Amino acid sequence: MKNNSTYRVLGVMSGTSLDGLDLAICNFTVDRGVWNFKIVDAKTIAYPKEILQKLSSATHLSGIQLKELDNELGEFIGLACKNMLRKSPVDFIASHGHTVFHQPEKALTLQIGNGQIISALCNLPVVYDFRSLDVALSGQGAPLVPLVDKALFSKYDFCLNLGGIANISFDQDNMRIAYDVVPCNMIMNTLANKLGKSYDEDGNLASEGKVIDAVLKKWNALKYYHTKSPKTLGYEYVSKNYFHDFDCHDVNDMLATSVAHIAGQIKNSMDQSKKTNAKMLVTGGGAKNNFLITILKGSMKDVEIVVPETTIIDFKEAMAFAFLGVKKVRGEVNVLASVSGASRDSSSGVMVGFLG
Repeated sequence: MKNNSTYRVLGVMSGTSLDGLDLAICNFTVDRGVWNFKIVDAKTIAYPKEILQKLSSATHLSGIQLKELDNELGEFIGLACKNMLRKSPVDFIASHGHTVFHQPEKALTLQIGNGQIISALCNLPVVYDFRSLDVALSGQGAPLVPLVDKALFSKYDFCLNLGGIANISFDQDNMRIAYDVVPCNMIMNTLANKLGKSYDEDGNLASEGKVIDAVLKKWNALKYYHTKSPKTLGYEYVSKNYFHDFDCHDVNDMLATSVAHIAGQIKNSMDQSKKTNAKMLVTGGGAKNNFLITILKGSMKDVEIVVPETTIIDFKEAMAFAFLGVKKVRGEVNVLASVSGASRDSSSGVMVGFLG
């Protein structure tokens, strides 16, 4: 399989915003080093309430409880994959799993969703645990999608993903640069939850609020925004530095403040890149937040912001991990040291169920 020119892979992604399990069956072809892809089928599966509650509090579980959740999530992912593959077989599965801990400064990252169980249930090879090797090489273990941006979306100067965490990817000085910019859906969805909503549809709630200048100033002054890349954000950092403010102010005002903060930090990143007349692809759930996109466009008038078709918005990350799985199977680099800060490039991921 490693020398093939075509691959059919099921990519699986569970994001930090906990808005469901993304599955994407993708075809990849390579011709003289040029890759192309097509998302053949894709869907998002909501987490059962019990699993969702456990994932939401996973950082507080005991060791044995966390291992039990690792197995439980692996079974849920495995059964979801098995059901999707009944009419559409693939060569293998590439699963990111769900991040519980990410503290690369402590050489620590943990994605749960047991890959061995997925392989056993589906009777297919699985690639999983994409971050640990890079962290072991003194890297941030993130972001991992920039290599995919470079290979599959090279016509864009910037690739911005508005997921639980907003991250950006671009070429500079003949190297791929990428980093986590700012918390995005992680904070906006948490605020919307306070009103009994899973998210702020179209940014309507934020558009009705007023920016709280004192909070905005406080967030913009956080040390992270004055630290050079490579750098990454995790749930622990966000909950420590943001969540307390949520209880002190009106939800709509906090959503408006969040949008101003997110757009402002993205603009700062663009300004620091010193690129002009650029074209930027915007994906991730936040790309559907019309209010956020409007604020972004208004603050960066010399940047052409492109929001692609819904399938790319929703399933780019699941597709990306399918592609990273292909690169792993081929024994090729799938994590760039220029992005993660590791001591070297690597072909990351654990493979189970492959023969030969």
